Amino acid sequence: MPRDLPLGNGSMLVTFDTRYHLRDLFYPYVGQENHTAGHYFRLGVAVDGRFSWVHGNEWERELAYEPRTLVTAVNLRHPGLGISIAASDAVDMVQNVLVRRFAVTNHHDSPRQVRLFLTQDFHIYGLDVGDTAFYDPVTNGVVHYKRERYFLVNGQAPGAEDAGVSSYSTGQKETDHAEGTWRDAEDGRLDHNPIAQGSVDSAIGLYAELGPEETATYSAWICAGHTLEEVRRLDGWVRYRGVDTIMARTRHYWYLWGDKEHGALPEPAEGTRSLAALEPELADLYVQSLLIIRTQVDNGGAIIAANDSDVMHYAHDTYSYVWPRDGAFVAMAMDRAGYADVAERFFAFCRDVVEPEGYFLHKYNPDRTFASSWHPWYRRGNVELPIQEDETGLVLIALWSYFRRHRNVETMKPWFRPLVVQAGEFMADYRNTETGLPLPSWDLWEERHGIHAFTVAAVYGGLLAATHFAKAFGEERIAERFAAAARGVQEGFRRYFLDPHGKRWYRSLLADEHGNWTPDPTWDASLLVLPRLGLVGPKDPVMVNTAQGVREHLWVPGPTGGLARYEHDPYQRVGSDPGVPGNPWFVCTLWYAEYLLSSLSVSQGLEEALDILRWAQRHGLKSGVLAEQLHPQSGDPVSVAPLTWSHAEYVWTVLTYLEREAWFGRCPTCGRVAGPLAVSLPQAGETP
Repeated sequence: MPRDLPLGNGSMLVTFDTRYHLRDLFYPYVGQENHTAGHYFRLGVAVDGRFSWVHGNEWERELAYEPRTLVTAVNLRHPGLGISIAASDAVDMVQNVLVRRFAVTNHHDSPRQVRLFLTQDFHIYGLDVGDTAFYDPVTNGVVHYKRERYFLVNGQAPGAEDAGVSSYSTGQKETDHAEGTWRDAEDGRLDHNPIAQGSVDSAIGLYAELGPEETATYSAWICAGHTLEEVRRLDGWVRYRGVDTIMARTRHYWYLWGDKEHGALPEPAEGTRSLAALEPELADLYVQSLLIIRTQVDNGGAIIAANDSDVMHYAHDTYSYVWPRDGAFVAMAMDRAGYADVAERFFAFCRDVVEPEGYFLHKYNPDRTFASSWHPWYRRGNVELPIQEDETGLVLIALWSYFRRHRNVETMKPWFRPLVVQAGEFMADYRNTETGLPLPSWDLWEERHGIHAFTVAAVYGGLLAATHFAKAFGEERIAERFAAAARGVQEGFRRYFLDPHGKRWYRSLLADEHGNWTPDPTWDASLLVLPRLGLVGPKDPVMVNTAQGVREHLWVPGPTGGLARYEHDPYQRVGSDPGVPGNPWFVCTLWYAEYLLSSLSVSQGLEEALDILRWAQRHGLKSGVLAEQLHPQSGDPVSVAPLTWSHAEYVWTVLTYLEREAWFGRCPTCGRVAGPLAVSLPQAGETP
């Protein structure tokens, strides 16, 4: 189930699903230690002797954000109960506190007592073993804890003189004799059990009398900390400041953070001056994408691929890791959009995790440890590095893009030797001496071991970036070595990846059981990125033919449209129609728009790229969340949502579109093309 509403501050991440369950709570790292393990935190209403959970089918639900903020705007209505709720949620931008506000309206013409119930199904450290939940008389709230993780749940009913719950209970869950305390709420009251240990959950109640057509506001909050004293202190801070004040300051903070154009900042960031030229829906999604990306970024620099625990990606695992590839693309987009701090922290993370030999392993945890992997160290009788080498090249490409934009020499100094030089040396050495090509590694889709066009392009771009860095820092000998290696990679690609008719680029070279290398002609969307990484020009005739072939073979027929990853893609595949190459991916479809923009000679192609941006906006959730994939018929999200990379590609494509539109010089009055302006703009995605 998608996560329609992620909220966070870089150390606490909370997500809500389509039915407005709270589903994930990460702390103190984004992407590590999910203290719900994907279980449901429920919201229920009791009135007139009837009870209903708001996730039920009888409720009407609309989940969105307040525009350009990380404050939710959720509308819930139950016609049968005569109750509606306007809910708002926010994670404070500094304190590790989730605040919640429920404006409840009684639509009957008589007074009624309306009781709200909130249930908590913590699995602290991701496990339901050894937890404790207890009623805390000091705060009149409920505390869950295990070892160094404490969570205090509290609230305030309308008209109450002081904060604190109206009722509570704790109890056993997920055992032979107990489903959970949430069942206790369904009779409209709680039994006040003060403590439970083991596999436990809790419920709190907030009670108030509402007159005819009266609206009253209920508040609730969850404080996260390392000790009981810390969460009690945070509870006191919420009481002192008030939920409305905390929500207001968080709203203003994120609105300012996302406004690089009209806010208090005297100089808008490069590339954002023309946002007003976009259709409002596209501009709103651009800003919301930046905000959603920020929720997936840990303050320690980790850029997480996705935090949707419903999807077990591989062998009962998730996407809550740092893939250097995803991180590099996200860092480039955020830096280009004016958020250099996100990129800088990511590069510091990369400096700390890169292997001494100069390569990156498969993926990492937010605390900088090596994450789970399915790439073997020993295969077919041979020792091999379990790497996707494109990840190493892409980090250097992103780093040079950042340095060229900011020229932060002192920031770069501690990264130059351990990151740039070591990675450059590795890529220069990790090649076949006869072909010049990189040695085999795993592809970007993490499925095939071989020599892949996308990886070759990333290594080439990474070696060029290392060359430029070495020249900038006066290391001429090293620069010459890296440049020679880059030339060898490019020459090898042109020799071995060109089909015999000279019409297209192959996807990969794959070894058979005898060790003989054969080309893989499968059409793959990653071929569209070769120009962005600098390996070939966007207008190179072979590249033009290749892009046309990708569009012809991978565009998904039917109402959804979009571009699949590659022919006969089995991953999360919906249906078995041989005419459908696979599910459409946001990343792949936006790559096609980027390619169109990079290859334009006249402005007519702008409209096709703009249509793809509209397609992305149209197929996102109402909240603006973009999934990894879509159902080819219904257009519903498939796999994780949000995927951080999807949002990064949308941001990158918008900025590229705005640059290209400015370059073609549309008349602001009539919209006609006046010819190229006398400005110097790089090609879209130009390699250093």
